[in-house]
Amino acid sequence: MFEAVAKLLQDNPLIALFFCVSLGYLIGKFRIRSFKLGGIAGTLIVSVVLGQIGIKLDDSVRGVFFALFIYAVGFQGGPQFFRALNKRSLNQLLSAVLTCVLGLVTVLIAAWVFGLDRGLAAGLAAGGLTQSAIIGTAGDAIAKLGLPTDVTQQMQTNVAVGYAVTYIFGSLGPILLISWFLPMIRRWNIRREAVKLASELSGGHAELEAGQYNAVRRIITRYYGVTAESPWVGKTVGDVDRVLADASIEDVLRGGAHHEATASDVLAAGDNVAVTGTIERLEALSSTIGKEVVPPQGAIEVEERRDLVVTNKELVGADIGSIHARLNDAADYGVFLVGARRSGHDLPSLSGVEVHRGDEIAVIGRPADLDRAQKLLGYPIGAAAVTDFVFFGVGVALGMLIGLIEVPIFGVSVSIGAGGGCLLSGLVFGWLRGVHPRFASLPTGASNFLRDFGLAAFVGAVGLGAGAQALSAIRESGLTLLLLGVAVTVIPTVLSFFLSYTVLRIRNPIDLLAAIAGGRSANPAFAALMEKAGNATPVVPFTVTYAVANVLLTLWGPVIIALVTVNAS
Repeated sequence: MFEAVAKLLQDNPLIALFFCVSLGYLIGKFRIRSFKLGGIAGTLIVSVVLGQIGIKLDDSVRGVFFALFIYAVGFQGGPQFFRALNKRSLNQLLSAVLTCVLGLVTVLIAAWVFGLDRGLAAGLAAGGLTQSAIIGTAGDAIAKLGLPTDVTQQMQTNVAVGYAVTYIFGSLGPILLISWFLPMIRRWNIRREAVKLASELSGGHAELEAGQYNAVRRIITRYYGVTAESPWVGKTVGDVDRVLADASIEDVLRGGAHHEATASDVLAAGDNVAVTGTIERLEALSSTIGKEVVPPQGAIEVEERRDLVVTNKELVGADIGSIHARLNDAADYGVFLVGARRSGHDLPSLSGVEVHRGDEIAVIGRPADLDRAQKLLGYPIGAAAVTDFVFFGVGVALGMLIGLIEVPIFGVSVSIGAGGGCLLSGLVFGWLRGVHPRFASLPTGASNFLRDFGLAAFVGAVGLGAGAQALSAIRESGLTLLLLGVAVTVIPTVLSFFLSYTVLRIRNPIDLLAAIAGGRSANPAFAALMEKAGNATPVVPFTVTYAVANVLLTLWGPVIIALVTVNAS
C-alpha cells in the first residue's frame, strides 16, 4: 500500500504539492495560547517529511509560484512604500530601515563567526526575521553562482532547513517582545496608551475577528412630529440640515402624503419628519423639534452603504474629520462616514487620521446623496472589483525581464533574479494603481490569494525538493541554528526599539511598538499588539514600516549570498 501511494506521488508530484499545502495549513491552525505555527511553516514541515520518498518537481513550477507571490507582495506594498519616502513619516521609515539593517548585520556576523554556508545563512535570515520571501530570492542568487549542481542543490536545501529550524521562535519571539517584554521594560500599559492615543485622535474602535460585526448601530432613523413651538417651523430642510450636527432630514410626511425631503422644502407644524443621524444627536432632538412618533405603517427609508476609493487630489493629506464635513456639504448633510481601510487594514475612523490616495472610505446615506458625495471623493470600490489581467500579465512579465538584467560588480555579473524583478515591478504597478486607481486593478481578495497561495506552493515545492538532504543538515547544524535564530530574532528587535526611542525620538508607545512590528514584517506580533490595544491605533505606523520592511528584507536574500563566501561542502 505504502509503495503504491509513494509511486503515485512520485509520478504525479503536483498531487503531492497540493496535499502538502492542505495538510500544512491544517497543522498550522493549531494554537498554543497566542501562538500558532501558521500555514507556511506547516507546509514546509509537511513537504520536507513527504520529500523523503523522493518527489521531483520541475524548477519552473517553483519559479512561477514564487513570481506570483512576490509580485502580489510588491503590488500590495507599492502605494505605502513610495508614500513612506517623505518627511512626514521619516522617523518611522528610518525605524524600519534600522530594524532591517540590524537584522542583516546580525545574520552576517552569525554566519561569519560560526562558518555557516550561504544557504544556512539565508535560511537563518528567512526564519529569524520571518521573511519567507528570502527563501526564493536567495535560492535564485545561489542558482546564478555557477557552482556544481550538487553544491547548488545542497545550499538551496539549506535555505529551507535554516528557515524551518528558526521560524518558530522567529514568529513567537516578536509576540513576546512587542506585546509583553518591551512594554514591561518601559512600564507601558498598552491598552491605556492605545485609549489615550485614540482619545487624542477623537475616537478608536475595537478590532473584530473574521466573520464578526458590530451589532450596535450608531446611525439610525427616527420619526418626529414637528410642534407649533418648534424653531424649525418655517425653516427649509436645507437650513435645518446645516444647523444639525451628525443628523439629516430624509423624508417629510404631510397630510398623509409621503415624499423624500429636498433642501427647499419648508417645514410646518404638524409635519412628521424622518431624521437619520447618530444616536447621540437624535436623543437631543425631542427638546427642539417635538415628540418622537411611531413611523407610519409600511414606511421604508432606503439607505445605502458604499465603499469609495479616494482619488481626489484635493483630499489627499486632509484628515478624516474634515473630509466628513466636505462630504456633507456636497450632499446636503446626508452622508455619514462609518469606516476607512488602507492596504487591507481597517483604519481608526478618527478625525485626526490623515487620508492617503487609494484609501477606501465607507459611507452611508441615501443613494442620491452618495452619488453627489462620490463625485467629490472618488469612485465605488465595486467598479474595480475585477482583476485587470492586461496590467497583471505585463507586470509579471516585466518583472521577469528585469530579473534577467545582469550588472557587472567587481568583475562579477550580478542580477536580482526573477524574484527581485517581480518585487520591483509589483511595487511600481501597485504605486500606479494607487495614483491612478482606474488602472492595474488587482482586488484585495485576488492579491491576497496570489500572495498566500503562491508562497505556500513555492515553499511546498522547496520542501519536496529538499528530501533527505534536509534531515542531514538539521542533524549537523540544528541546535546551532536554533540558538542563532533566537539571537537574530531578539537582538535587532531590542536594539531597534531603544534606538528608535532615543535617537529617532518615536516616543508614543503605540507608534513605536507598531513600527518595530512592521519593521520586522512580524504579522503575528502586530496581531498580538492589536489585541492588547483593543482599537485600530497601531494600523497606520504598521502599514508604513511593513511596506518598507517587505521590500528590504526580501532583497537581503541575494545580499547575504554575495557577502557570505562559504559554500556547502
